[in-house]
Amino acid sequence: MGVYLDSKTGYTLYSNEMEKPYFVDKSLLLKELFPLIDEGSNYVCITRPRRFGKTVMTNMITAFFSRACNTKEIFQKLFISQTEEYERYINHYSVISISFNDVTGDCVSYADYIGRIEKRLVKDLKKAYPELVTDETEYLVDILQDIYEEKEEKFIFVLDEWDYIFHQDFASETDKKRYLTFLRSLLKDRAYVKFAYMTGILPIAKYSSGSELNMFAEYTMATEEKFSEYFGFTEKEVDVLYEKYKINYPEYRKVTREGLKAWYNGYHTLSGERLYNPRSVVMALTNNNLGNYWTSAGPYDEIFYYIANDVAEVRDDLALMAAGESVPVKIREYAATSQNLKTKEEIFSAMVVYGFLTCEKGRVSIPNKEVVEKIKAPL
Repeated sequence: MGVYLDSKTGYTLYSNEMEKPYFVDKSLLLKELFPLIDEGSNYVCITRPRRFGKTVMTNMITAFFSRACNTKEIFQKLFISQTEEYERYINHYSVISISFNDVTGDCVSYADYIGRIEKRLVKDLKKAYPELVTDETEYLVDILQDIYEEKEEKFIFVLDEWDYIFHQDFASETDKKRYLTFLRSLLKDRAYVKFAYMTGILPIAKYSSGSELNMFAEYTMATEEKFSEYFGFTEKEVDVLYEKYKINYPEYRKVTREGLKAWYNGYHTLSGERLYNPRSVVMALTNNNLGNYWTSAGPYDEIFYYIANDVAEVRDDLALMAAGESVPVKIREYAATSQNLKTKEEIFSAMVVYGFLTCEKGRVSIPNKEVVEKIKAPL
């Protein structure tokens, strides 16, 4: 067991999540992954705005599949334990789980950033395969390939915050290309990859124009229905949470069911199902208060520059949306990766990716009161 290879961290963090009063069981996502693992060499990338449960899901996946420790004590309480395949998959795999936003305070260069990740993973591999890893200066990919050749060992890769580096000042455009090359070299056409699961905010299509990351099947909120119910809370799930809330606050309840819907609902899946911002719902019920729990940083804050400066004359349309109207726009999700958004189409597309807007049938709108309050500020 190590920092990245068969780490206990996923188990610890997910079991902690389960102890919280407003936990929602999304474990049936695992069942959707079973056939992909059986087939082998499948690559899944799920992109969503911040605070939509991506990291919770990566911790769950790591805890379930990893051999690091017996996790039946927590999963036997969840929906996944009722499936026929449960026993066949739980704790049966070597899992490499990396959160790419795990950065030390003194990280000032791409070399520091990626070098630390490689060094720690090589250290894990040496601990697990001491007879095979005798030289820690060897390339990571070569070490993994040697392990496969000798042991026929295959790994499940679980990668969180894949796009973290694209928001960092220390990373130049050249560094970002080197990072994509690193991911391609690590994962693409490698016999040791049993399955790769990756999450982030930004779509990969913009950067994978050639052969870099095109092995991934990408699932976004706006373009793919599959997996949608596992990211965000559905109406039924919020109903259940609200019943728990009424028990927790038998008197002096400040949160109404209608209030939750007005404040935090309004995101759309491709199929048209409405979803709630999960973090905001949990915070409102925990704090017994309907309020703005939107957290923003980096690329989120940059969006306000385009609003405040009325770039491409977006303010009039945003004012209409703040009043409850929707506006026709052709969404181009890759625009969120641009450092210089120039057209209304690009700006609104980026706002969909970051969760400021929601898209349905070719029209964009502000999803709820929480986001309306954030957008009104610079108008």
